[in-house]
Amino acid sequence: MTAASNTVRTGTIPPVDAARWAMWMFVLVNVVIVEALFLSAGSGKNGVLTVAKFFGLHAALLLLFQLLLVARLPWLDRRIGMDRLTVWHRWVGFTLLWTVLTHATLVVLGYATLDDASMGKTFVALSGVPASLLGMLAAALLVVIATISTRPLRRRLRYEVWHGLHLLLYVALGLSFVHQLQETTTFTSSAFATAYWWILWLFAFGALLTGRVVMPLWRNAYHQFRVAAVVPESDNVVSVYVTGRHLDKLPARAGQFCIWRFPGHNHWWLANPFSLSAAPGAQGLRLTAKAVGSASAGLRYVPVGSRAFVEGPYGAFTSLHRSRPGALLIAGGVGITPVRAMLEEQTGGDVVVLYRVRSEADAVLLDEVRHLLALRGGRLHLLTGRTGQNGVPPFGPGILHQLVPDITARDVYVCGPPAMTRAVLSGLRDLRVPARQVHAERFGLA
Repeated sequence: MTAASNTVRTGTIPPVDAARWAMWMFVLVNVVIVEALFLSAGSGKNGVLTVAKFFGLHAALLLLFQLLLVARLPWLDRRIGMDRLTVWHRWVGFTLLWTVLTHATLVVLGYATLDDASMGKTFVALSGVPASLLGMLAAALLVVIATISTRPLRRRLRYEVWHGLHLLLYVALGLSFVHQLQETTTFTSSAFATAYWWILWLFAFGALLTGRVVMPLWRNAYHQFRVAAVVPESDNVVSVYVTGRHLDKLPARAGQFCIWRFPGHNHWWLANPFSLSAAPGAQGLRLTAKAVGSASAGLRYVPVGSRAFVEGPYGAFTSLHRSRPGALLIAGGVGITPVRAMLEEQTGGDVVVLYRVRSEADAVLLDEVRHLLALRGGRLHLLTGRTGQNGVPPFGPGILHQLVPDITARDVYVCGPPAMTRAVLSGLRDLRVPARQVHAERFGLA
């Protein structure tokens, strides 16, 4: 692999801050426009229906923002990270649910008041109106999606089942679009309102289709990814080397991950996010995975020469966010893979690696990490043993400061199991390491 240049950002706005500001400005501008459209469109048939229209307009805006959060737009993903975008998607989703339910309840209540009828009779009557029926169906689907996304149910469902049901969001999206289109007061209150809503819907649809469908299909057709080699690293760890055409043009960086599928070996819906375990380059890509499920365990049996379908690269766990000359890379278990790739990319600066494993025999890619650190004059601290052994937490603030006395002057990258990551972040907070110097990312699907 060819080592990429590693620069430290100085004197500029941090990329994550720039992306967040851009998102907030986008939201603020569109909220102001929607408020102006609401005020200029006039009141409803009564006060309750006027308030219902207010919630309906904002529900449409929330739904479109939901799409942008999961569209996997490269500019946002590389600066904020898919994990944070997914968390925001979750919270916006529950906000959307309550906004839609409030809108629906107020519509029924408003017409019940207008017709001096019960809410039950009004609900039945509205269900016979095509525009209202579409809105009811969209709301029902959102309730289903929100229910299966609650933590107790989400943990009981296999990812493939949950993901398949979650795709109902796109059906709800289509129903909501037609519902809004048929509610003429929303689309045709003015020429500006009509143009605004069409542009916003087309932008959201276009971003989603580009990021989730067009770009992955185009990249795989262009690069023609194939399995070049399958190398067992240990009894339960394997590396898969993938090659292809024009890989020097693939916009990948060390520390990022891809979503991998191996057609003909696993079912199409069995996709896994694996970090690049070597710095990407013209020679190829490499993933290194530990056997924790049927898909990852079967990687050692992937036929050499078979096709690979690669989505990505994704993630903000890269040197794009470097702001200090020194770096501390903290890894736990197989979380060493993006750290090892970043070591290959490093061309300067003082680098320290803390590698947490139960025993040295469990340390994946240890020889490669040692070799890369030796080339760059870096230091490795291999932390072995069971968590809490001798009553000393391995990532308490005292241990971190003892191992890396100048920790507050470094960028700190953390990748490992959730419990370890939480412990490290807690220790860093206690040491008052500036938040802008701490980089941690959960590698997963969204």
